[in-house]
Amino acid sequence: MNAFFAELIKLRRSLSWAVVTLLPVVMVASGSIMTLIDGGELEDGWHTLWMRSFVFYGLFPLSVGIAILASLVWRAEHLGGNWNSLMAGPTASLRIVLAKAGVVAVLAAIMQAVAVLVVVALGELAFGLPGLLPPRYLAVSIAIVVASIPVAVLQSWLSMQMRSFAAPVAIAFLGSGVSAFLLVVGVDAAIFVSPYGAVSRAAQLGTATFADTGDITGDVLAAIAASSLLLSAVLAAANTLVLERADART
Repeated sequence: MNAFFAELIKLRRSLSWAVVTLLPVVMVASGSIMTLIDGGELEDGWHTLWMRSFVFYGLFPLSVGIAILASLVWRAEHLGGNWNSLMAGPTASLRIVLAKAGVVAVLAAIMQAVAVLVVVALGELAFGLPGLLPPRYLAVSIAIVVASIPVAVLQSWLSMQMRSFAAPVAIAFLGSGVSAFLLVVGVDAAIFVSPYGAVSRAAQLGTATFADTGDITGDVLAAIAASSLLLSAVLAAANTLVLERADART
């Protein structure tokens, strides 16, 4: 836990907070901006607003946002002699891997919370929708947070391996595109192979778009949770093995 809190302290003046707040605000609001400009209404209330906010957001902006966060979390370790200090320190490789990925996952969860708050604000203040956001979408949000964990682990690994800030982000963009294509053509098993596929599938829940039937069932939620936990465990183990074999850099 000490390693995790140490990573959190490093974020006090990080640009990560700008990503956490601005990305979901821009992406979620952009889905409904034209409706607001035209003075139109949402055909199916909260459901239409949720679809316009999250379907596109979940295809690649969400994973790209997590990739940016991972690059920011690892950026300090690639500066000066910080990498060598990390390798020479007493912290075990597994603890480093879990701390870094854990911080990225927490930031991703906060990013999801911001996105939900934007949807609620748009629904109540901009569109005047009756009632509150239906509970089913809170369940979807939890599924998105869980599905974001393996993406956080993978992107943390990539950002650990690459000194480039942009390269891991580009991989997230390409991986999200391939995964989205597999889901569109009906390869649901992609969620057990690609972390990007798992988070995209979670964002589609209840929308009846692409691979989704429109029903939020226990089986689908269980499949997303199982794939996320499996991918997270495998990626964390692989990341730890790689880090244990890493050497000092000149």
